[in-house]
Amino acid sequence: MAITFQQHIVQEQTNLPDSSVELQWLLSGIVLSSKLIAAQVRRAGLDDILGSTGEVNIQGEKQQKLDVYADETMISCLKTRESVGVLASEENEHSLLLRTDPKAHYAIVFDPLDGSSNIDVAVTIGTTFSFFTRPEDADVNEPLNWILRPGKKQIAAGYVVYGSSTVLVYSVGNGVHAFTLDPSIAIRDWSDLF
Repeated sequence: MAITFQQHIVQEQTNLPDSSVELQWLLSGIVLSSKLIAAQVRRAGLDDILGSTGEVNIQGEKQQKLDVYADETMISCLKTRESVGVLASEENEHSLLLRTDPKAHYAIVFDPLDGSSNIDVAVTIGTTFSFFTRPEDADVNEPLNWILRPGKKQIAAGYVVYGSSTVLVYSVGNGVHAFTLDPSIAIRDWSDLF
């Protein structure tokens, strides 16, 4: 029997008592941003969201309009989570230091729209993400200390594929979990996101 992502999160909390509610809250931010990005991907040929912005990202790649939308959406959906201290995106030259207070336990590194050169030809594209915990022995006021760490320091990682459906795959070290996301979004006030 298929279960929803929300049911899975509740089940994981029950099965893994050490599982962080904060971590699950962060994953829900990934789900929300993915649904919003998927909605724009589906409308890409209908709205003015195709083509280049004329800018180049930090990797030297031409930024697509949908790259910028995906980046802004992920940042908007994740920056409101009080447990996030740093956000780092392929689309931005500098990491965003959001907060350093003790509640800020996590750094999230992401490529908001991997494969964006495929947008104009309707080939599958995706989002990749990785979560790190706050460094214990480094200056927390320097965002690079949060993110330039060995891969074994990741506490969660995954990807989202935007195609005929939107699929989220992630792991927190206890197996790999995959979900087809329901495209509907229930938000009372969109202005809270942007």
